[in-house]
Amino acid sequence: MNPKVYIESSVISYLTARSSRDVVVAGRQAVTHDWWSNHRQRFDLFVSVLVEDEIAKGDPVAASLRTERISGLESLKITDDAVMLAEHLLSNGAVPVGSEEDALHIGVAAAQGMDYLLTWNFRHINNAERKSHIVRLVESFGFQCPLLCSPEELGGVSYD
Repeated sequence: MNPKVYIESSVISYLTARSSRDVVVAGRQAVTHDWWSNHRQRFDLFVSVLVEDEIAKGDPVAASLRTERISGLESLKITDDAVMLAEHLLSNGAVPVGSEEDALHIGVAAAQGMDYLLTWNFRHINNAERKSHIVRLVESFGFQCPLLCSPEELGGVSYD
């Protein structure tokens, strides 16, 4: 059985967006394309109904492209445990109030037993100052916290 990866919305957005002139964004896009092409086969990939809702917003053509990229991936439901975890993360300051969707991504991934949560969200999810607090709170509820990481951290970049 392969490790399970929850793909958060930002990864799909970087995967399908037009090439950016911003060097940081362009770099993340390149890493995301590389990960999707060369590394995802080692993992079982999952999204959630929350991801589906988020990527369906905005420009209809772009939304269609994002939705197409996740077709065939298993979509996880938002369980009561996921909601409880998200509320716990918010009420204890691990994820700031106003970022309910970010807390819910973590809750879904943890409640569904994911090994990794793949994201480009360094503000509220894959944040060095928040990670240990997130892990402690998730584990205080008896769940294993998925490793919060970017595509660059999960498989790296192929330089061949």
